[in-house]
Amino acid sequence: MFKEEANGKAGDEQRPPSPLSAGADNGHAPEAKPQDGASRKPFDLEERTARFGEAVLAFVKTIPVTPITSPLITQLVKSGTSVGANYSEATEAGTRKEFRNFISICRREAKETKHWLRMIGAAVPASKSAGRLLWQEAKELHLILNAIHRKSKAASG
Repeated sequence: MFKEEANGKAGDEQRPPSPLSAGADNGHAPEAKPQDGASRKPFDLEERTARFGEAVLAFVKTIPVTPITSPLITQLVKSGTSVGANYSEATEAGTRKEFRNFISICRREAKETKHWLRMIGAAVPASKSAGRLLWQEAKELHLILNAIHRKSKAASG
């Protein structure tokens, strides 16, 4: 289902615009504006995870509801929107342990989202193209969250 993503070139001309790229040319969150004179990196993971959740919601609206797809859609909505919700909670954590716990939940939800996208692709082959874009973003988020978890574990352990 995801072989085209391996080299990053196949099918690029035929892909529809990604719902993740709304307002950004590169598919990432737009540059954050500094607040109170503090400089911020142009990468905003909280915004990126929120956009991912929104893209999941837009995607599931295109899936026909059948006895097979109904539970898959429910699971995808839960896991796909949970990534951003738990990341938001992690940014407000009071302790390192609490932060690591929320990041751990985020990465598990991102991984679970990849699974549900794959199952929807199997159930509704016409959705594979759009699902592939979301699967790639879920994969990238999972890798980013793994790195954050690993670094936070090293910093506290």
